[in-house]
Amino acid sequence: MSEAAPVVVKPPQRVIAVWKGDEEFDTSKPGGPVARIDGHGVSGQGPVDTLLSALGTCSAMDVVGILKKQRTPAESLEVEVIGTRENASPRRLKHVRMVFRISGPGIEREQALKAIQLSVTKYCSVRDSLDPNIPVEWELELK
Repeated sequence: MSEAAPVVVKPPQRVIAVWKGDEEFDTSKPGGPVARIDGHGVSGQGPVDTLLSALGTCSAMDVVGILKKQRTPAESLEVEVIGTRENASPRRLKHVRMVFRISGPGIEREQALKAIQLSVTKYCSVRDSLDPNIPVEWELELK
């Protein structure tokens, strides 16, 4: 009879946001690189733009990894994330559409669509952290 592998408990994620004046904050994990978040979107992305960027990059990293494992690595990948927000406060997201633009030799359309689907519905922790009632749709432009 084999023993179960020990459960590895990761420490919680931690970031520190330091107010720099007006609606500007510098945020980073302790000792890590700094990102500026600006409510006016002038010196850095706004908070919702940052959330959309996190969703796009999280899913894109998964897609790149899945395609690589399938031995059809991407040569380029761009993801455009369009978030529609409520008109009334709080102006939360009510719909997200992601457009993946991928190129690479040997990548088949169905294969790329499956990689995107797996990312958005199974692997992307940012998507899984959003309200499940927010529809997230995607499309593919294969170059």
